[in-house]
Amino acid sequence: MNKIGFIGSGNMAEALIKGIISANLYAPENVLVSDIRQDRLKYLAEEYGVQPASSNTELASQVDVLVLSVKPQNMAAVLEEIQDSLNDSAVVISIAAGITTERIAQFLGDVPIIRAMPNTPAMVDQGATAVVIRNTGPRQFKAGLDVFMAVGKVEVLEDESLIDAVTAVSGTGPAYFFLLMEELINVAIDMGLPADIAKELVFQTAKGAGLLAEMAYSRNETPGQLRERVTSPGGTTAAAMKVLKDLDFNGIMTKALTAARDRSRELSQ
Repeated sequence: MNKIGFIGSGNMAEALIKGIISANLYAPENVLVSDIRQDRLKYLAEEYGVQPASSNTELASQVDVLVLSVKPQNMAAVLEEIQDSLNDSAVVISIAAGITTERIAQFLGDVPIIRAMPNTPAMVDQGATAVVIRNTGPRQFKAGLDVFMAVGKVEVLEDESLIDAVTAVSGTGPAYFFLLMEELINVAIDMGLPADIAKELVFQTAKGAGLLAEMAYSRNETPGQLRERVTSPGGTTAAAMKVLKDLDFNGIMTKALTAARDRSRELSQ
């Protein structure tokens, strides 16, 4: 059959759809999508050539790989709806934060399940995804991982409880960097820089820092080493770093990531 289906068609689903089609993993006519928003289905059909399904049950019965990309609070209703329609050989992939493989199995039975936590850089094929697996054979395992490898890098976790930490670190992580960019622009404007110049400088700095980080990673260097190269003793960067240290930047980030991790745990209840 070699078909994949997405129940839910938000930004992450679109990123995965774009990635698997660009990588020639699936032909557009073999990608099925269902959503309560008809305008969204129309957009995806026009943009990528995918096939809208008339219902979740129809979609579930026709695909080998089923991606559940709905909001966590809607997951139970969707699982209950499709529990008698699932194709016998299908692997089920969930990208909903906080929804455990055990929770999915309560509705669908002992089917192959992959729980994944991707992030939004998947939209530009630079995603970081962690997965845990349950009852997957080699074929289902490869089919599931291929979806996420088409949009970035994938790590496989042995301990499902660690996925909540992944949610806090890489799942939520892009927002931390974007917040920093947002504040850099705002402060630069407050310091008198024209808004267009502040924006240009911050976006280019973020891009350059990311490329430097990529190079450092390939050399097995650390972010700390990168920071130290920018920080001359007694210089401007050192002055800024002292303020962040005095304000307990580490403590702030610890509290933020812990809150995200704990919320992921709450969603599983």
